[in-house]
Amino acid sequence: MTREMLLALALGYLLGSIPFGLILARLGGKGDIREVGSGNIGATNVLRTGSKGLAALTLLLDCLKGTAAVLVAHRLFGDPLNDLAERYAAAGALVGHLYPVWLKFRGGKGVATFLGILIGLLPPAAVVYAVVWLGLLLTIRISSVAGMAAAISAPVTAAILHSSLFPMLLGFALLVVWKHRENILRLKAGTEPRIGRAKV
Repeated sequence: MTREMLLALALGYLLGSIPFGLILARLGGKGDIREVGSGNIGATNVLRTGSKGLAALTLLLDCLKGTAAVLVAHRLFGDPLNDLAERYAAAGALVGHLYPVWLKFRGGKGVATFLGILIGLLPPAAVVYAVVWLGLLLTIRISSVAGMAAAISAPVTAAILHSSLFPMLLGFALLVVWKHRENILRLKAGTEPRIGRAKV
C-alpha cells in the first residue's frame, strides 16, 4: 500500500465519520439523536424526531460525503491507469460512517453513504440502488428491508456489468447487512416498525 493509498483511506475515513445526523439533530433542537428511537445516527432515526427536513438533509449529506470521498481522492491521488485511490477512499468513507472513532465506533448503517460511493465509483449501480431503495421505501415502507435490498443490488449490478468492483461492493453490502442485524431479528419477530409508525 503506497503513501497515496493510505492518505486516500484516511481522507475517506475522516469524511465518512462526520455524524451529520447527530450534528443536525442537535442544531435543530432535537437533542441527542442517540437517545431517540433506535439510537441510530442515520436519517431514518432523525425522522423519528418529527423533522422531515432534518431527516432529508441528513440523508443527503450522508450520501454526499461518500461521493466527496471518491471525487476528492481522484483529484488529489488519482492515477490515470487505475482507480485504487478512489477505492481506498470509498472503503474509508463507509468504514468511517459505520465505525466513527468520535462516537466510540457506533455509527450509522451505511445505506446513504453506500449510495454516495456508488455515484462516484459506478453510476449505473447507483441508479439501480436508488430505484430499489426508493421503490421499497414507497411500497413496503420498512427502511431496513429497503436499505439491505439496495445494498445487495450493488454487487449484483457490478457482476452483471462484469465490473472489477464486484468483490469490494460485495464486502460493502455485507457490512451494511451486518449493521442491520438487530433489524433482522425484529423482522423475524414481526416487530420491525414501518416508516410513519412509532418504533415498537
